[in-house]
Amino acid sequence: MATKYLGIDVGGTNVKMGIVEAETGTMTDFFSHDTADWRESNHFIENLGDAIAVQLKENPEVKKIGIGVPGLTSRDRTTLLEITAIPEINGVEIVPILEKRLKGIEVFIDNDANAAALGEYYFGEQGVPEDYIFVTLGTGVGGAAIIDKKIFKGGGGNAMEPGHVPSKHGRVLERNIGKVELLELATRMRREHAGKTRLPDDGSISTTGLVAAAAEGDRLALAIFEEVGEMLGDGIVSMIRILDITTVLIGGGLSASFDFIMPAVNRQLNYWLTPYYLKTLEINRATLGNDAGLLGAASLCF
Repeated sequence: MATKYLGIDVGGTNVKMGIVEAETGTMTDFFSHDTADWRESNHFIENLGDAIAVQLKENPEVKKIGIGVPGLTSRDRTTLLEITAIPEINGVEIVPILEKRLKGIEVFIDNDANAAALGEYYFGEQGVPEDYIFVTLGTGVGGAAIIDKKIFKGGGGNAMEPGHVPSKHGRVLERNIGKVELLELATRMRREHAGKTRLPDDGSISTTGLVAAAAEGDRLALAIFEEVGEMLGDGIVSMIRILDITTVLIGGGLSASFDFIMPAVNRQLNYWLTPYYLKTLEINRATLGNDAGLLGAASLCF
């Protein structure tokens, strides 16, 4: 019988869960629950436990559960510390609570970016080495390092927060290239642009429109992604230099811009890194896409 895990992706909007077959990554029994409803009930963890219990009743062969959460956890991965989108569960010892309720079930938690990073090793379409850096581009900038097939925790347990390293303009990196900031940059550059472009000048630029314009060779759109790529490239240089890892995967919702940010990223890497790093350097787009949350959570069970 195939080994199956329950993967749970806790987000600020939805809590998604599904059964994942360990050998193939095939997902079944997918459910999405409204985070706001659970929060308004003031019984978020109880609701989570109820939803899990339903899944386990339908899938009694499942004995392990992986949960990815959008924030910081204790080093021993038992307690939620800072879950910004759901602050009322800060300090909750979630693993003991769930394991006490769900007799005979093992529960594993980690930061969602860490989980998604590990998922690329077990379920990704491309073979990755046992050591790599993972960067997510979306509302913010997340990250993780996988070393010897394990999540690098750092001293306190919450290493690898690339979105919060210093960047240009007196801001941290994600306040320069997160989704909101990317569109603010695009709007400002559009306002200052006098040449031809397909980007609207009424403040309605979208990320989808920006990628579409770049795909058609729009010079302004490409210049916007050039600016983003330069800042991201500098951040990646720092991670490579500190960790001595030269395989980097880029995922997240804004990774659709991968082809357009990479020229500037590569320029920064070539400028700052020595041949020791460049000879083995490999930057690729992550492969799990929208499934990264659930498959990543399930990978915590391995």
